[in-house]
Amino acid sequence: MAEPLAYLNGRLSPWSQTALPLSDLGLVMGASVTEMARTFKHACFRLEDHIDRLYRSLRHVGFPVEITPAELHQTVLELLRHNAPLVPAHHDLGISMFVTAGTALIYTGAKGKAAARRPTVCVHTFPLPFELWAAKYSSGQHVVTPSIRHLPPECLDPKLKSRSRMHWYLADEQARLVDPQAIALLLDRNDNITETSTANFFIVTREGQVITPPPHNTLQGISQLAVFELCADLQIPCEQRDFQTYDVVNADEAFTSSTPYCILPVTKINGKPIGTGRPGPVFARLLSAWSHQVGLDIALQMTQGASERLAELEATA
Repeated sequence: MAEPLAYLNGRLSPWSQTALPLSDLGLVMGASVTEMARTFKHACFRLEDHIDRLYRSLRHVGFPVEITPAELHQTVLELLRHNAPLVPAHHDLGISMFVTAGTALIYTGAKGKAAARRPTVCVHTFPLPFELWAAKYSSGQHVVTPSIRHLPPECLDPKLKSRSRMHWYLADEQARLVDPQAIALLLDRNDNITETSTANFFIVTREGQVITPPPHNTLQGISQLAVFELCADLQIPCEQRDFQTYDVVNADEAFTSSTPYCILPVTKINGKPIGTGRPGPVFARLLSAWSHQVGLDIALQMTQGASERLAELEATA
C-alpha cells in the first residue's frame, strides 16, 4: 500500500521514516513556529496566506531558514500531488508546516555546535479527521472559561503562531473536568474573552453584529480573515473589540473559526445556553456562503466523511 510522503530538511521521504532527533529544540523547549492549511477538493485553500504568516513568525523569532516562501509553496504542492490520491476524492487533507530552532547543545555537546543554529523545516499532510467535528455542526460546542489565563502579550506576541502550548493543554484539561466534550475559552487578565486553543471566537449580538476579540492579545486567524470577508460580502456588520463572558451569555449566537473545520457554532458557555442553545441564522448564512465559495457543502462533507472514517475504523478493529 502506498504511503504518504513528508518533507524534512530538504528531503522527501515516507511518512513513517520521517523523524526529528531527540535533541531538536522543538522537542526540548517547544521552540517552533507552525502553520496548518487544508485542502478543498484536494486543492489548497489560502496557502499563500498561511505561508506569509509563517515567514512573518520566522522573521520575528529569527530562525535563519534557507528555504524560500516560493520553494515551500512548491514543496506543499509536490506533497499534495503524491498524498492527495491516497485519500478518497471527497475527503481532504490538512497540511502541517513547522520550523524549529535547531539542536539543543546540551544533548550534542561541542560536536553539534556547527549545526545547532540550523533550523529544522518539516511539512507533512494528514487526512482531516472529520469525526472530531461533524456532530458539532448541529449540536454546537460547549466552551468553558478555566482559571488559566491567556498568555499576556508582554510574554509572547500574539501574532506569533508557535507550538509552545502547555497552558492550552492544561486549560482544555480543566474544561473537560466540567464537561468531557467542552473546550477552553481563555480570558485575559482583565476578564476579556480571547480565543480557544485552536480557534478564533465570535459572538453575534441581538442587533445582528458579529464581534470578535481585537488583535492586541489574540492571534489573527486565516479563517477569521475569511469570516471578515464573508461578512462584508453578506453585509453583516463585523467589529473587533473587547467583550466579556457577560456579553457571550447575552449574545444571540456564537461560533469559532479554524482551518480544519472553517466555522462551528458555539451553543453553551459555562453550562449556560447561548441564544436559543442551537446554531443560529448568522452562522448558517456564513457557512452557506463559505460552502458556495469552495464548491462543496462543508457540513455535509464532514458528516459523510465522519461516517465513512468511523465505519472503516470499526471494520478494521
